[in-house]
Amino acid sequence: MLTALARRLSFSVSSSYHVRTVASASPRPRPPPASPSVQRARPTPRATKAVISITPLAVQRLRDLLQGPTPRNIRIGVRNKGCAGLSYHLDYVDKPGKFDEVVEQDGVKVFVDGRALFSIIGSEMDWKEDALSAKFVFNNPNIKDACGCGESFTVGTQP
Repeated sequence: MLTALARRLSFSVSSSYHVRTVASASPRPRPPPASPSVQRARPTPRATKAVISITPLAVQRLRDLLQGPTPRNIRIGVRNKGCAGLSYHLDYVDKPGKFDEVVEQDGVKVFVDGRALFSIIGSEMDWKEDALSAKFVFNNPNIKDACGCGESFTVGTQP
């Protein structure tokens, strides 16, 4: 009985080996033809509005800063400060942060802090000079309340 079982095993092993050899020698079956693909229209990229717009006077001042002895970019952010809640904060930086939005207008780049996007979106950055001061001024349509001195503001939700 043991010899009969051994014959069966050797036969099944050798026959499967023989089948593999024959199968590898035969040409491979071709894949089925590809079904006709439906051509979808590609979406056209739309121009998006920048987070902040920059006036020509502010663009010129930013260019002057970039052409100085130590060229630096400006990052715009907001901080919790003042009696109304938020205050604009400008920093000199060499490169944008991980979540910063890069706004480029007329060849000048400004970085907007990712945490300040909802407070700044839709604003206009301007440069004002008078007899006593020279500074960047922000015209923000989202401001709902500001303090009397104009240094801090509150952003509200749209009704």
